[in-house]
Amino acid sequence: MAKTSSKKAKSRKSQKRQLTKPKAPQTFAPAKGLKPEAPKESRTEEKTPIPKAKTSSKNWFICQAQTLRAKNRKFRSERVRLHKSFKRSYREEYLRKTQTPGLLNHAVSTFQVIFKNWKVFVPFIAIMVVLYIILVGLLSENLYQQFQNAISESNAQLAGNELGNFATASLLLISTITTGGFDAGMDEVGMVFMVELFLVMWLVTIFLLRHYYSGSRPKLRDALYNAMTPFISTIIIFIVIFIQAIPIMLVLITYSAAVSTNFLTTPFYALVYFIFAALMILLSMYMLSSSLMALAAVTAPGVYPVAALGSAADITAGRRTRIIIRLFYLFLVIGLVYVVIMLPIILIDLGLKSAFSWLAGWPIVPFFLLVVTCFVFIYATTYIYRYYRWLLEYDEKSTL
Repeated sequence: MAKTSSKKAKSRKSQKRQLTKPKAPQTFAPAKGLKPEAPKESRTEEKTPIPKAKTSSKNWFICQAQTLRAKNRKFRSERVRLHKSFKRSYREEYLRKTQTPGLLNHAVSTFQVIFKNWKVFVPFIAIMVVLYIILVGLLSENLYQQFQNAISESNAQLAGNELGNFATASLLLISTITTGGFDAGMDEVGMVFMVELFLVMWLVTIFLLRHYYSGSRPKLRDALYNAMTPFISTIIIFIVIFIQAIPIMLVLITYSAAVSTNFLTTPFYALVYFIFAALMILLSMYMLSSSLMALAAVTAPGVYPVAALGSAADITAGRRTRIIIRLFYLFLVIGLVYVVIMLPIILIDLGLKSAFSWLAGWPIVPFFLLVVTCFVFIYATTYIYRYYRWLLEYDEKSTL
């Protein structure tokens, strides 16, 4: 009996222990394609708030400096670095190939882009000519007549009236091409308006080209209203270009001073100045080659000036010589455009004003010179932007 009572007591104790033990939560196998749910927390458990660590101003500045250094390291790691300090660079390491058309194809195809969309560019040139005449001013006919009279007097005194109309027209073109058809006596306000209108032409032209390449056909009204978004960013890039062109300005200032003081009459001093001028010009051309690409890069939506300068430096790394060659070829094409268009107009102007005296006060040549200047600027913008797109598409396989 004692044994049976002890067994009963043990069984009761084991039943009590099983009742007091917490039951394990039941888990079910999830259905196919569903993730198992995490066990829910009991409502009675309250989360204790974690106190935030108090950071002093010194620690905050240290954290900001560390994040800035990390961003700079990431930015530098993503940049294109073709040369390393104190290590020899081989041509195979810094040579970057490009798949771009030739110089002649580049120039001719740029004309084709403008002539293909003449219904937009012709009204745009007309609007810009009117704005320049109103806000900046047109080259006065009196100044043009002074150039013509000076050339006629030189022809009578030096050449004995042997210069023909073609030579006279060429000299008139050379003497007036530097004015661009603008008023030579413009004040500071006129200079500001001239620069702003050039920026407008640059932005509107690139806006139209970007949409043409994407397959859409925007109206000129849409371009005039929507192309001014990166205006401030473009001004910042122009300020950077002005700073980078300071070495060329120093060369011009020192050259005028050297000529006035007969500094270049000594061969040794002339050689030293030539080396100085060559180094300054090369330095400016090296920096300006990437900044011109940054002018095209900053017009993309959401691109800031510093990012545009960095991306342009990456694109032009190892290709600056080819870019400079393209720019020199652009200058040759622009000079050819002025000669082909303006020489016949000057010859016609000379013939008409000699036959009809009542046309003497009409600014025919200054007006057409201004029109050609606006066309040339649109052509140069198209030329540079197309080359930028070729480099960008070859480098990143993407379009704007």
